[in-house]
Amino acid sequence: MEKKYCDSCGMPMVESQDFGGGDVENRCCVHCCNDKGNLKSYDEVLNGMVAFAVKNTGVSHQKAMDAARENMKQLPAWRID
Repeated sequence: MEKKYCDSCGMPMVESQDFGGGDVENRCCVHCCNDKGNLKSYDEVLNGMVAFAVKNTGVSHQKAMDAARENMKQLPAWRID
């Protein structure tokens, strides 16, 4: 399967379980979608990204928040053109 990237957080999606709802046609990952494969709200995705960064990299909450917001505004699901 070709590697795709989540339109919401940028995570690589390779295996079917990586895709929201287990649907390989979904453009967003399992972490950014609810159990039905629908995209979570901006705040839910943002808070998930912040929690992941703080836990796994040890950066401060504020630095993680700033980085997540900067990242998200570049991604198709959240970009405002």
